[in-house]
Amino acid sequence: MLHNIDYSELPRVLQRLIERDQPAPATLPRRSFLKLAGASGLALGAFPHVALSQPVGAAASALKPTQLPSAFVQIAGNGEVTVTINRLEFGQGVNTGLPMILAEELDADWSLVRSRHGTNDMAYADPLFGIHLTGGSHTIKNSFTQYRELGARARAMLLNAAAMRWKVDVATLRTQAGTVLGPGGRKAGYGELAEAAMALPVPEAVTLKNPKDFRIIGRPTQRLDAQAKTSGKQDFGIDMRLPGQLTAVVARPPVFCGRLASVDDSAARAVKGVKAVLRVALDGGAEGVAVVADGYWQATQGRDALKLEWDTSKVEKVDSERQLAQYRELADQPGPRKMEADMAPLATAPRRIEAEFVFPYLAHAAMEPLNCTVRLSDDRAEIWMGSQCAGLDAGAAAKALGLKPEQVVVNVQMAGGGFGRRFSSTSDVAVEACMIARAARAAGLNAPIRTVWSREDDMKGGFYRPMHLHRARIGFDDKGKVLAWDHVIVGQSITTGTVFGAFQVKDGIDATATEGMREPYPLPMRLTVHHPKLNVPVLWWRSVGSTHTAFVMETLLDEIARATRQDPVAYRMQLFGDKHPRHRAALQLAVDKSGYGKTKLAPGRAWGVAVHESFDSVVAYVVEASVKDGQPVLHKVTSGVHCNLAVNPRSVEAQVQGAAVMGLSMCLPGSAITLKDGVVEQSNFGDYTVARITDAPEFAVHIVPSADPPTGMGEPGLPPLAPAFANAIAQLTGKPLRQLPFNLA
Repeated sequence: MLHNIDYSELPRVLQRLIERDQPAPATLPRRSFLKLAGASGLALGAFPHVALSQPVGAAASALKPTQLPSAFVQIAGNGEVTVTINRLEFGQGVNTGLPMILAEELDADWSLVRSRHGTNDMAYADPLFGIHLTGGSHTIKNSFTQYRELGARARAMLLNAAAMRWKVDVATLRTQAGTVLGPGGRKAGYGELAEAAMALPVPEAVTLKNPKDFRIIGRPTQRLDAQAKTSGKQDFGIDMRLPGQLTAVVARPPVFCGRLASVDDSAARAVKGVKAVLRVALDGGAEGVAVVADGYWQATQGRDALKLEWDTSKVEKVDSERQLAQYRELADQPGPRKMEADMAPLATAPRRIEAEFVFPYLAHAAMEPLNCTVRLSDDRAEIWMGSQCAGLDAGAAAKALGLKPEQVVVNVQMAGGGFGRRFSSTSDVAVEACMIARAARAAGLNAPIRTVWSREDDMKGGFYRPMHLHRARIGFDDKGKVLAWDHVIVGQSITTGTVFGAFQVKDGIDATATEGMREPYPLPMRLTVHHPKLNVPVLWWRSVGSTHTAFVMETLLDEIARATRQDPVAYRMQLFGDKHPRHRAALQLAVDKSGYGKTKLAPGRAWGVAVHESFDSVVAYVVEASVKDGQPVLHKVTSGVHCNLAVNPRSVEAQVQGAAVMGLSMCLPGSAITLKDGVVEQSNFGDYTVARITDAPEFAVHIVPSADPPTGMGEPGLPPLAPAFANAIAQLTGKPLRQLPFNLA
């Protein structure tokens, strides 16, 4: 459900983003800042959430909030360094990767480094995009230089503080593992110097290390949250507890955008622990009923006792079978063109392939269901949630509450997964929680309210990866040279009608739907795109458009190779030529490490190959698969990864493994969201398949060495898994797979 937005009502930073402009930092007189900082009695960065007002020193006027170490580094008296991360940590490892980058240039003692989340303060906006954003695998890529410079600036301030203390030339000093070393055996720990360093000017220009001198970056490093998560001690947003806190759950319409016809809440109010039953507005013009109670159990018992009648007469009731028929009709119609090429050779091509691919809606299905805690006062709102876009959520919350943006603070919390669901253009989770908190306060409940979605709420009433249909007509010769490729994509647009559509949609085509098509292959392709509008809310899903485009491209190329009796690896290498060295390196690494073409496979097994670039990183898979009792089985996955410099190789390995398992889930029977007369038919993991431990293959992850600036790794491991698996099955059965999940019938 995509909604038109009045840009004038958006937070100013988003307005500036649309205009391709960057926000200018606010300033506070240096005297006022030092007075604020000195009152802390702590060390560098004692006030990480007032970064907009921290331009310290003569050079600070040229620095943005995202460049000031005071917002990001806190050094305690014992030398412990706490690094504030400017993103949401929800499994991808940025709460370790970003501190590694900063600690490298700070020359910190890694054993004393900790991390924490930031807020919606502008200091924690993406330094390139100018908005708070965890998505698109941009964290390490966009903040690599930023966090290096933050560490270098903090180190320079510590060195200057030591030089002033010892009355020596700063050039005679050096640092080592959290200590400043000086002539004559002098030494001082960072904890001793931090408060004095805080009062010094922030250097604008700093010299960064030569990568050959890195001692933290590039080393396989255990994640800072590993012990807490493996021991069950890690708190997530859903674990938020405040004094007097109440819990709310919501009864939602069975059909998207449905409204209430009647409400009988007498039985619900009689449930012990229920404090209020509130009629509330939901995303997209829908209505629901919130039950507020002492805890989640009492709230759900109250919700179960509600007697509700819904009015769905004025909303579209999408049906999956009818939808597929409509998509097929639409694929035959003229539409906007993303690419143009001469299709005349199709009529005379020696060989042809005509294929139709179908991809269903997919749920995000994160382990931690959606949640948001809100504490209101007369002129302030504090929010605790796992947010991928804290600034957008804060702005939407302020509007919903009738507050100014500066009166809302979003405290970003650790999240148990998200895969894109914790970043919607309407900020539906934050707005819904704020509307409930506001209604509860109006009803006399002056308490923090934690709104919790159940697994069923999320599965049946959340946002989904759009359903897509692809049609391809390909003409090629006996050597596999593609003469013409006519392609059509039908699927809902994710960004049309949202603020992001201003720079994602061009000539009626959403770029998120076509990313991954054609490149890196030199193919004469004509690409037509249709974006039907349906009453099903859609959103980005891990690796976005590449979830379907990679499957189409890599399985069709394999089919051409098989039809012309060419090795699929050699065929791809030929198409790469000398223009795509990163693709070539990733694929060759996977081939070499897997033993492809050299190792004899067990009877009944076959190789499968795929390679794909997304978010500026390339991942190649060579897999071993078989068919057992009519079902595909994935045995082994060998990957070659080119993400330039790997800040933490252990995190890269984990991301590839996790993304591949998610890609495997797409292939398994039952991995689909379907609708019948407007109602989602799946409700939990009992009828929506995700890969279990028994489905997991043996993994081997290999990284192409590189010293170039890092690219993203949160998502690129997902797209090529399904096509590599499908290509192996096609080798065994002789039949190409044209849909996800797999259907071998």
